[in-house]
Parts: sequence; structure tokens; C-alpha cells
Amino acid sequence: MKIQKSVDMSKVKVNDSFWTPLQNLVMDTVIPYQYEILEDRVEGAAKSHAIENFRIAAGEAEGEFYGMVFQDSDVAKWLEAVAYSLALRPDPELEKKADEVIRLIGKAQAPDGYLDTRFLIKDQDKKWMNLQDWHELYCNGHMIEAAVAFHEALGKDELLNVLCRTADLICDRFGKGKVRGYPGHQEIELALLRLYRATGREQYRDTALYFLDERGTQPDYLEEESKKDENIRYMQVKLSRHYGQTHMPVREQSEAVGHAVRAGYMYTAMADMASITGDQELAAACRRLWENIVTKKMYLTGGLGSTANGEAYSDAPYELPNDLIYAETCASVAMAFFARRMLELEVRGEYADILEKELYNGALSGMQIDGKRFFYVNPLEVVPGVSGVLREYKHVLPKRPAWYACACCPPNVARLLVSLGGYAWGEGNGKIYAHTYLGGEASFETAGGVTIACETNYPFGGEVSYTVKTGGEKKEFTFAIHIPSWCRGWNFRLSREGVTSKMIDGYLYLTREWEDGDTVSLNLPLEAVRVWANPKVRADSGCAALMRGPIVYCFEEADNGPDLMELRMPRESEITEVPAEFPGFGKICALEVEGLRLRGNDSLYSTEPFTAEPALLRAIPYFLWGNREAGGMRVWLNEQA
Repeated sequence: MKIQKSVDMSKVKVNDSFWTPLQNLVMDTVIPYQYEILEDRVEGAAKSHAIENFRIAAGEAEGEFYGMVFQDSDVAKWLEAVAYSLALRPDPELEKKADEVIRLIGKAQAPDGYLDTRFLIKDQDKKWMNLQDWHELYCNGHMIEAAVAFHEALGKDELLNVLCRTADLICDRFGKGKVRGYPGHQEIELALLRLYRATGREQYRDTALYFLDERGTQPDYLEEESKKDENIRYMQVKLSRHYGQTHMPVREQSEAVGHAVRAGYMYTAMADMASITGDQELAAACRRLWENIVTKKMYLTGGLGSTANGEAYSDAPYELPNDLIYAETCASVAMAFFARRMLELEVRGEYADILEKELYNGALSGMQIDGKRFFYVNPLEVVPGVSGVLREYKHVLPKRPAWYACACCPPNVARLLVSLGGYAWGEGNGKIYAHTYLGGEASFETAGGVTIACETNYPFGGEVSYTVKTGGEKKEFTFAIHIPSWCRGWNFRLSREGVTSKMIDGYLYLTREWEDGDTVSLNLPLEAVRVWANPKVRADSGCAALMRGPIVYCFEEADNGPDLMELRMPRESEITEVPAEFPGFGKICALEVEGLRLRGNDSLYSTEPFTAEPALLRAIPYFLWGNREAGGMRVWLNEQA
């Protein structure tokens, strides 16, 4: 059923005016910085102890386990980012550090394949006793993903061999006729499918399917499991079966509920399984869940999870508060994963649109442009003296911290950004797909081996040029290019005549016998526009936001002064595009609008309307907010004075 497969990032060379500097930032700063964090060498950052946990488990250090039960996953995601980084640019010193961490992991592993430092160091008799809360399968899943990354990106199998033993232990233990169970936090499912593709071992696919199909068949199973030993702590935050998507079998689900990251990882695995096996029932569930998210539960920025209570989707559709939002960075990363797998299931522009939304907004905003500070929560409104201060707003921070005790988001952003090549391109059934515009070139198996180079100034510019390299031969295939749904009045031109072209589901399909050096040029007019929310979204009633191409814009106090709630953006005001330099980032397109600022007297309430003074409003890309002095921020502004 797989329509197309994502191109291995090892076959993609990125040379992009927007993404290459960000990838260099990850390689030069983020990955080394995160290693120092994991080794507890950064003053002022929350303690990690994650690598030290492996030293203790390996018998090379003395001490106690420290950290969250899922502390191992921070190391795993860092390793995965390292693998992609080394594939992009060799770094012997970094590779040596990674090899040493991998050696520790292998030495820490129990003889039977068990791998989790929390239970290798303490409470060894409690292994596998609380799948709801203790995250062994979650940590193993991230380790498996790191192992597959080293195998695929670098051809290095030391970690893969370690994790295959762990995966074999999991497969031997859990399944029909074996021990019943499934993870509290989904991740192992998508990891086992990656391992299946890397090794061809069907037991990994079958166990992933078991975990998916067993989930929700007995809605109170995890609750009862977590109580079966009086020494096991039951996390009271998990008050609802919706939290972990255990309220009904996954094939019957049609509404996104509960913890947004857990849901996103599960949906990714469901879509992947459907594309691998041709399971139409799973595919239909994925489509229902996708539609529910993007039409009723997603922020304009791609943020997911509107409530801090369980880091979850709201049970009510259209309930998207901007100031009490959660929108965990990991949830946007997970949605990018989901979009990628849905594109493999069926090539539709709506999936590529959301992939872009997450890349340019929801996920990217999670990282400071110096690579050393990170957001866990990504609000659409920040109010000084309220956000991060009042109890119900404690989670909404106006500045990115250096690290977190629960540090899932920083390495998640790192591994996404250095693996972009695997999201931009796809191929299958004699077709090559460009899902987003990524400068550089990619090589394909299609038509006996073709390379396509891309030059673009996207996302701040709308010029895209593709050059086909066939090695001197004529080769017939179809080149399908995503045309974003926001784009109006676009056009394309070819260097030679004689092509069959048609638009299908948001993609421009060009079929011909291609010659070496053939070019396709796109012109995508980029125009700043107002966006309005569905009237049912009460938080945005009477408001408008600004977008230009795939980028959402916001208004910061640094540009507009304090008390942003006083600003008004009349609907008839013209939007002006202004070239600008953003400190520490470089050239951007800022937006300016002739607006108003309300002025009142000292009364709390008044029978007289407040006056309105002219004010020039300035907006910057949302992903850049919070990089200057702390202050207010809003994505949505009131329209009426």
C-alpha cells in the first residue's frame, strides 16, 4: 500500500539559504552543548546525569540513578541527532564521543538484553512491572531509533546489535500467548517498525502491531497494572484513560485526545503500519484522526495540546487558548513525523502543508537562535507579570530556559533539523516527489538513477529551480512537486517543451522523457495575508493574525512597546513587507501595518469609549520570538477599535 517512500537522508545533500545555517547551528553548537549538558558541565542548567547513569549501570562509576524514569531517552535522541550530523558533515571528535557513549550503553546492557539504567541500577526486581508509568518501552524505543540512525546514516552497527538484543527480549516477552502489555508512553511501536525496515525481521513488525492492537481493548488495563504492587507509585496526573489513548481500540478512534506527544507517536506508528501492511482499517483511522486534529484542535502555528492538564488536547473542539496553551515542542515534532508517514500512505498536499507548518513554526520556535536555550511550551500570547508568574500560567515562559529536568524537547528539535533531507523528498512507482522546497540535491533509484538539484530562496522568497541530472541518458519518469495550499497565482516553466502536466491533490505532476540538464522553475508569489480563525475558536474572536507563505508572524513588545492587548489592527489597513536584519539570525521579511493603540483614563471601567491613537505595528516570524529582551508577545490581534 506504500505509495512512496521517504528518501534516505544519506542520499540528500542540503545547501539551503534558510536551513543550512540552522543545520550548522545544530552541528556546531546544539549537539556539543547538549553533550556538555548530558555530562553536567553547563553551569546554571538543570542537572541531567544521563550519561553518568550509564557509567554507573556499566560498573564504571559509583552512585545512584538520578533523573526522570525516562532519563535514558535524552541520551538516545542526542545520539540520533549525532548520527544525522555525522552523515551531513564528518567530525572525528564528535564521533569519538558518540562511540564512547555507545560503548557504555553496550556494557550497561544486561545479559538477556534488558536496557534501562533506572532498573539496572536500582529496583532490579521491578523490571516491566509498571508499563504505565516507568517508560522502559519508551526509552528502548528511542534507543532503537538511534541505533537505526547509525546503521542507515553511517553504516555503523555496534548500537544496532545492542538494541536488536533488547528488541528481541521485548518481542519474546510481549505478545499474544505471552505476557500481556503495552506502553504507557507510545514510542516503541514506531521504533520497532524502523527496526523492521532496517533488518527485515518480521517479529519487530508483528510486535509493533500487537502493541497497537492491544491498546484500548481493556481501557482500565494500565491503571490496574500500575496498582498490582503496593510499592508501585500510580501517577495521579493520569486521571483519564484518554490521557494515554487507552479509552478504546486504536482502530476505532476518531478524535485526538490526551497527551499530544504520546498521541502523535502512536499516530505515526499507525500510519507507518498501514503503509507497510496495506491495512485499510488502520489507514482509515489515521485519516479520521488527522482530520480531527487539523480542523478542530491545531493552532495556527502547528501547536498541539491546548491544556497543561496532562499536556493534552482539549476534550472540546475549537478550545485553543493562546495564553494558557501547552503546545509542547515535541508535539510539533511528532506531527511532522505523522505527516511524513501519511505522505507515504497517500501523497496529498494537505499532509505536506502541515509538514511545512510544523517545520517553519511549531517545531522551530522551540529553539533559541543561539542554540543554547529551548522552549518546552510554545504560547501564542505572553503577558509580562502573568505568563510564567501566576500559578495557572507557570508553564508559559517568556524566555527559553537553558535546559529542563524533563528534557525531551531540546534533542527532539536537534534530531529533526539534521534529518530534514528525509522529509523533503520521496519516490515510488516511477515518480519522484518534492514535498517541500529544500536547497541542495537528492539522488533517487527511480528511472535507473536520477539526481535532482534544487535552488531556492524559500521561505522568504518564492523562486524555486530544479535541475535534473540523468548522467547523460534520457530517462522517463514523473516529477511531482508540492504546491502549498496558501499559494495563489503560481506558475512554472520548463527548459524544453514536450511535457505532460496535471495537478492532483496539491501536487504538480510533470511526466516526460527527461534529458540531462532539464530544468523546472517555479514562481510562488509570496504575499502577506490576514488569517481569521473559525468563529467557534472563542480565544480568537474578533482577531486576525498575519502569515506570509508558510510562516506565521507575531507582534513582540520589543518592536511595539508594552501592553500589546491595547493594539488594534483594522481590517482595511495595508500590510507592508519590510526587509530586515534580525540580530543573530540574518535577513528576514518583517511586516508592518498601520494600526491603533487604545488609550484610556485611570478608571477600571468607563461609560465613555477609549480613544485610539495611530500606531505602526511591526510583526516578525513567530519562530524568532523570545530571542531579544523579555516582553509581551501576541500572534492574534483585535481588529476593531
